[in-house]
Amino acid sequence: MKQPRPAFDCKICGQCCQGSGGIVATLAEQQKIADYLEMDLLEFQKIHVQRKGDKFFIRNNDHGWCIFFESGKGCAVHPVKPRTCRAWPFFRGNLMDESSFEMAKDFCPGIDPDADFQEFVRQGMMYLQEQGLGRELEDDAGNALRTSDID
Repeated sequence: MKQPRPAFDCKICGQCCQGSGGIVATLAEQQKIADYLEMDLLEFQKIHVQRKGDKFFIRNNDHGWCIFFESGKGCAVHPVKPRTCRAWPFFRGNLMDESSFEMAKDFCPGIDPDADFQEFVRQGMMYLQEQGLGRELEDDAGNALRTSDID
């Protein structure tokens, strides 16, 4: 039986690294990034993190890009980037709502333009499970990765 084409193949374009939604980073993820950058956690938070309510977000630069995105190079903290980043485009909204999936497909050149929603969901759930990204999360994790109620 012929394998379906991948619904997503990252182009390292950075489209997902910009915008006002923000990247939630748990305290554990912040510590990993701080260690990678050889920084103290508090110093890292002062420079790179913004708190909104009970969540911590990686800051954007003045142009709306993640402060860790480097044009032509990609993510400066790629080996330790937050789960939210590793999960794109397989976010909760894109897996539950076909119109969100269609918007993501228009936005992200890595999503196969011919991808069918059901196949995208199937591949996305499999990817999240294989990567350990779709399980129950800490309280300070973002909602984009909460997939326990998705079929």
